[in-house]
Amino acid sequence: MENVLRPLIVVGGVLVITLLVGWLVDVLLRRADSRHQDTPLWGLLRRCRLPLQLVLCTALLGVSYTHTRLDLVQKHRAGIGQALTLVLIGASAWLVVRGAATVVEASYTRYATATRDPARVRRVRTQVTLIQRVVIAVVATVAVAAMLLTFPAMRTVGTSMLASAGVLGIVAGVAAQSTLGNLFAGLQIAFGDMVRIGDTVVVDGEWGTIDEITLTFLTVRTWDERRITMPVSYFTSKPFENWSRGGAQMTGTVFFHLDHSAPVAAMREQLRAVLGECAAWDGRDWSLAVTDTTPSTIQVRAVVTAKDADDIWTVRCAVREHLVTWLRDHHPYALPRIATSPAVLPPGEQWPTPAPLDGWDSGGAQTVGGSKAPRTGRG
Repeated sequence: MENVLRPLIVVGGVLVITLLVGWLVDVLLRRADSRHQDTPLWGLLRRCRLPLQLVLCTALLGVSYTHTRLDLVQKHRAGIGQALTLVLIGASAWLVVRGAATVVEASYTRYATATRDPARVRRVRTQVTLIQRVVIAVVATVAVAAMLLTFPAMRTVGTSMLASAGVLGIVAGVAAQSTLGNLFAGLQIAFGDMVRIGDTVVVDGEWGTIDEITLTFLTVRTWDERRITMPVSYFTSKPFENWSRGGAQMTGTVFFHLDHSAPVAAMREQLRAVLGECAAWDGRDWSLAVTDTTPSTIQVRAVVTAKDADDIWTVRCAVREHLVTWLRDHHPYALPRIATSPAVLPPGEQWPTPAPLDGWDSGGAQTVGGSKAPRTGRG
């Protein structure tokens, strides 16, 4: 009977303690969250309940599993202890990563709520995202190394690796030159404020929005929902357009090639009416002027403004569509025309008579053997 009750008491006691501690921590966090509603940290820390319980349960089992006095446990004592140690290391790494992510997310949420500048919010978002990825990578590396070092055979290998670390470091540095370059480029982008998540950029002739930034690559979401994945080193070695740098407000232009008789003043009034009905126009500025002329047309430029790149595209398309339609319906003479008229010779001159071809006379009749061929009315 004791062989049955003792394992049940040990395992059951561990589970009860684990569940009780998890419930108590969750209750305390909920009370703290209700008292400090302006601080989202306490509510977000509730996400750490599961890894905390796993760490606590594994640690308690590692201490008390030998007290079960089961023959199976005594026989495989070393293997069970090794497995519990591996689980404890993995659970601890999970708890550290979840806790760090919670603190970072809470800090970003509080900063985004208190800051009204979208550019600063995007910059902080980019930085905290990359910091979180660095923390995850470091914790995962340390956890895997700690797991490997729990095996006696790996300790010898680790000593040999440390002895040849200099040579391996040189080889790894040469082999992973591009990877390390992208890694440092990602850190430079994050803390150098070159580009941020949500920025509107133009790279290789493609217009899009920064959708994701990692330590090695960057994703641009184009206007037609495509995703362009590029190494982050591209943005540190080649020029690119960042339309969100210094503010998201933009100025756009629309060009018209019209006839010299185009009613520019009426066109300017029509532009004002069109912008008054366009919700994407931010009302900051607008203008219309003749910017160039050619022997056949004039170039009219309309300047409009909007709060961001998406709205400036909408305003430009609306202005182009409405003004072209208005000119076609009310002033068709203003649209470009191709002037065609017969050429006029100077006074007293005549067109030269073309020379006859072989077998034809000057009147256009065919000759056969020096005489005109009869016309048959065919051919």
